[in-house]
Amino acid sequence: MTLPTTAGHTGASVDRRAGKLPVLLYSPGLHGHRGQSTALVQDLASRGYLVITLDHTHDSGDVVFPGGRHEVNMMPPGSKSRHTIAIRAADTHFVIDQLGKIARGHNPDVEHKPLPHGLTQAASTKHLGMFGSSLGGGSVAAAMHADSRIDAGANLDGQLFGSSVDKPLDRPFMLFSSERHNRNSDRSWARFWKHLHGERLDLKLRGSGHNSFVDNQVLFPQAPGAFGLAPPQLEQILGTIDPNRSIEVQRAYLAAFFDKHLRHRHSHLLDSPHTITQRSTSSAEPTGGRRRPLHRATVRRAPPHEENRVQSSQVSRGPHAAHLRPRPS
Repeated sequence: MTLPTTAGHTGASVDRRAGKLPVLLYSPGLHGHRGQSTALVQDLASRGYLVITLDHTHDSGDVVFPGGRHEVNMMPPGSKSRHTIAIRAADTHFVIDQLGKIARGHNPDVEHKPLPHGLTQAASTKHLGMFGSSLGGGSVAAAMHADSRIDAGANLDGQLFGSSVDKPLDRPFMLFSSERHNRNSDRSWARFWKHLHGERLDLKLRGSGHNSFVDNQVLFPQAPGAFGLAPPQLEQILGTIDPNRSIEVQRAYLAAFFDKHLRHRHSHLLDSPHTITQRSTSSAEPTGGRRRPLHRATVRRAPPHEENRVQSSQVSRGPHAAHLRPRPS
């Protein structure tokens, strides 16, 4: 199996010349781990975001704490997703608090190990967004309700549970679904949509499956037998979209969304319904164009604006990433 090449380095310094950076938090799927969306996290870091990925203790499969102690998944059978999401919201609140301590010049590391060079100067809680995949995406709304410091959120194909489904939310939110999952098939999304009073977007990635929003889309096809997957199962969970194209589309939309709401940088990519076509030019065609679309991401927003043709942006490399872990209770 060929693992993707990354630009990540343990303890990498942060360029002080960048000043305070906008912050993004990432929550993985149920029993997932903080590294399962490296393709998206690394890209966002390369665009100048301070990206914090969370391991949720006793939910994630394995969380390593100082001293080498391992805390594994301890969730009992039949655990309610609404309870899991409430705990994840508390985890997120904890992490933001620790980030605030770093921004004020403190070191919250349990063992008082030196922080990456330049992190104190870059950390801030003033421009903060959150996204997640699967249950991690379903946890974003609860985290936003629990902590008003989160300015914008994005849910990558995650069902919603708990009271956050029916609570008003007046901050920007993006729903990004796979081919067979949307507001027509998921009542939690339909209910939640009605309570969104900030800017709201509902995107569908045509040809995708539920696992198209994590790195599995690249790993599973290389060795399906090692994961106990037959070809029909692969198509069911990954869809038919090319993994590289899927990653490209998600990177472009996540960056455009958070750039708009955390940096006040407008992108025509979010202006109107349009179709992403799988071509080497990496362009976006307005819906109704003459060329037959292969894989599409349809954007619905309120209110709609006129259609535009846009180009996917190129990014420079130079990641700024950090990992924080809440202590087990």
